[in-house]
Amino acid sequence: MKDLPLKLKDLMDTLSSIEDRHERMDLLIDYAEKFKEVPDEIAKRPYPKEKAVPFCESEAYVFSSLDNDNNIEFYYAVDNPQGISAKALCAIFEDTLKNEQPENILKIPADIILEIFGHELSMGKNMGLTGILQMMQRDSKHYINKVSNIST
Repeated sequence: MKDLPLKLKDLMDTLSSIEDRHERMDLLIDYAEKFKEVPDEIAKRPYPKEKAVPFCESEAYVFSSLDNDNNIEFYYAVDNPQGISAKALCAIFEDTLKNEQPENILKIPADIILEIFGHELSMGKNMGLTGILQMMQRDSKHYINKVSNIST
C-alpha cells in the first residue's frame, strides 16, 4: 500500500507484521478504547443525518474541518456502544491522519479496511467501515474544490 500518508503506512506495516489473530484484535481493541467522541464545539447530539455513515450498523458520523494551512481534521461519533470496530477505525484514522492534506486522504484505497480488520470481516461491517472512509474522502473532495475555487 504505497502512497499512504506516512503515519498510516507505518501502522499498516505494523499490522502486517502481526501474524497472531488475537494479538491483532488486542491492538484494535486498544485503539477502540482510545476513541474520542466529536467535541461539542464541532457537533452536538442529535447529529445531522447528512453526517451519518450510510450502512453503518454502529451509527457512526463523520465531521471535518480545514485549518489555516489547508490541512483536514476529522472528528467522529459512534452512537452504538457496541461499535468496537467503528471506534477502532475512527481512532486509527484520528491518530494517523491528523493534519493531512485532503489530497492524501483521497489516496487511501477502500481495501485498507480489510487490511486492518482481516478478510473475515462480515459484508455488513465492511460496508459500514468503508462508508467511514468514503465520507472522509467526500469531505476531502469538498475542501479541495473549495480551496481551488478560492484561489482562482
